[in-house]
Amino acid sequence: MSADKIIPYGKQEITEDDIKCVAETLRSDYLTQGPKVAEFEERLASCCGARFAVVFSNGTAALHGAYYAAGLEKGDSFITTPMTFAATSNAGLYLGASPRFCDIEPDTGNIDTDGIPALIDKSTKLIAPVHYSGMPADMEKIHSIATENGLMVVEDACHALGAVYNGERIGNCAYSDMTVFSFHPVKHVATGEGGAVLTNNENLRNILARFRSHGIVRDSFMEEPHGGWYNEMQELGYNYRMTDIQCALGISQLARAEESVRKRREIAAKYDTAFSGIKGLKTPPYRENRMNAYHLYPLRIEKGRKSVYDFLRTKGVYAQVHYLPVYMHPYYRANGFEDFSLPEAEKFYSMELSIPMFPSLTEQEQDYVIECVLEAFKCVSE
Repeated sequence: MSADKIIPYGKQEITEDDIKCVAETLRSDYLTQGPKVAEFEERLASCCGARFAVVFSNGTAALHGAYYAAGLEKGDSFITTPMTFAATSNAGLYLGASPRFCDIEPDTGNIDTDGIPALIDKSTKLIAPVHYSGMPADMEKIHSIATENGLMVVEDACHALGAVYNGERIGNCAYSDMTVFSFHPVKHVATGEGGAVLTNNENLRNILARFRSHGIVRDSFMEEPHGGWYNEMQELGYNYRMTDIQCALGISQLARAEESVRKRREIAAKYDTAFSGIKGLKTPPYRENRMNAYHLYPLRIEKGRKSVYDFLRTKGVYAQVHYLPVYMHPYYRANGFEDFSLPEAEKFYSMELSIPMFPSLTEQEQDYVIECVLEAFKCVSE
């Protein structure tokens, strides 16, 4: 296989059916605020086993909405993991709240639940675990801690559509108040940009719906003494609406989401076999009663990660690192985390390398990725 062809770590898959669905919407009367939005929400909620889904313009907006609905505000604190994209904690900063970062499990990259209780005080409002790479966090324990301390739980499941925990689909909110998904192109369902919050609580659903649309309501009982045109802004919201065009694409993509996860798991099994038993190279772990959705396939390379990364780039294999611990970003260092350190998060970051993982990755491409990783690792080890 030629190294001139680039194989990214993640990639969207757009079919003719996807294009047809979008084209039909473009020819319809509604490009936004139309029937496709409600249809996508209903199908997404049904797919995950939740009562309600509220879609947003992107995953970050969905997190912002979920934290707002949870009542997070200035002076509050919330507990999350540093091994995530910055949006998980940024969304709390938007509301004036302060993140408290808990260290991670050394193998899964998920939040270490044993460290959560020590971070809780009177200011703490919620826990926001992340299902890193698609591997569910220990939600039963997180739920127990939250219940004991009167805290809300918001799952950042932007990696985990299709994952399963204790027989429950991630997104059904069996162990949380709300679950957030992202529909960025490298995720399991792609809408260009997009996100959603799922919940079983109707009051939370209503807050989320207002928040994404300027805080404006149009309930018919408010018409008097006005008329059918009447609407009013009841709180400060945002324009975080998702378009019918995006929702049409999401509906089409959602129809094959289960197949997408199955393909990802097949690729992961092939990688596991190829890389097992190699000293200094660790594959993603398994956990009993959890099914990984494999948004990412994170290798942990004990020595020479940068050399492996550079070698793969020369071969056209565009691996990526996920993530720089959030508190290490310059903005966070300058705003309260100057001397902060979590050993397991920093060790994980120093080793992690995400290799290509997406459903349309061909057998030939999989073999090539494996060949290049083994060759790179051999060069580093010698």
